[in-house]
Amino acid sequence: MSTLLPADQQARLDEPILPEVAERGHRTRRARDTGERSVISAADRKRRGVRVPLTLVQILILIGLLIAGLGPLLWLLKAAISPTQDTLRDPLALFPSGVVEWDNLATAWNQGHIGFYLGNTAVLALGSMIANLFVCTTGAYVLSVLRPKWGPLLSGAILATLFIPSIVSLVPLYLTVLKLPVIGADITNTYWAVWLPAAASAFNVLVIKRFFDAIPREYFEAARIDGAGHLRVFTTVVLPLSRPILGVVALLAVIASWKDYLWPLLVLPNPDLQPVSVALPKLAAKSELNIQLAGLFLALLIPVALFIVFQRSFLRGVGMSGGVKG
Repeated sequence: MSTLLPADQQARLDEPILPEVAERGHRTRRARDTGERSVISAADRKRRGVRVPLTLVQILILIGLLIAGLGPLLWLLKAAISPTQDTLRDPLALFPSGVVEWDNLATAWNQGHIGFYLGNTAVLALGSMIANLFVCTTGAYVLSVLRPKWGPLLSGAILATLFIPSIVSLVPLYLTVLKLPVIGADITNTYWAVWLPAAASAFNVLVIKRFFDAIPREYFEAARIDGAGHLRVFTTVVLPLSRPILGVVALLAVIASWKDYLWPLLVLPNPDLQPVSVALPKLAAKSELNIQLAGLFLALLIPVALFIVFQRSFLRGVGMSGGVKG
């Protein structure tokens, strides 16, 4: 049985749907469907029997992540300002003797010369970051944008180095530093002995290359039509579009240099050039446990602060699956 409608309403129903209106409606339905697509539907989330357990699970997961992430740092702070006997007698207790020694931080700073060694660490980390960005971005540019005939072979060789443990290459790398090829110079006891090996990172090259692959090729073609050469395309097109991934690689390079211990210990025997990671064991040899832990806490403050400051850029760069969407 058909329903009779007034003439004006029937005329509006008979009007053809414009393509742009249909497309707008399709986008709206698609966005709505995409937003509601999940393991638990929006209707089930409103039910009390689903909402309450889901909230409890989320709270428990958040608490677990906080304990796993902040727990070691908070314990280190507690041990740094506690007497040594409290830490040895009951490590997990919260100030069992009731004594809080904030002077331990100042003692570690002065007695262990933490400030001086942090300065050395900052120089090493900054140089390693610059060298790493220069080598990895230029290498990724050659493989992704220039694409020579031998590019796939080089990419495979770079990927193969990821399967070689770093300890295996330690002796050849040390012999290379003792006598550089061609020039035959010995660069031990110089910052170059740390900067040059840190410049080559197969993982960073492949990560940056994948980001460069996602940049639309039309940008490069337009730049070349305007008369830009390879260097101009690299500096004015590729690098500005790649700031998220460059920030991620820079932060990873700084953290890797900050926590490195074995290689600076081998190539920097001069105490005046050593970073804080090498100097902390010396502090343990001539001071109590609480002073050593206080120095360790001071050494951790800067990398933690760097991540907190740049966490949004870091997570955005890590989470991006492609470069620029055209």
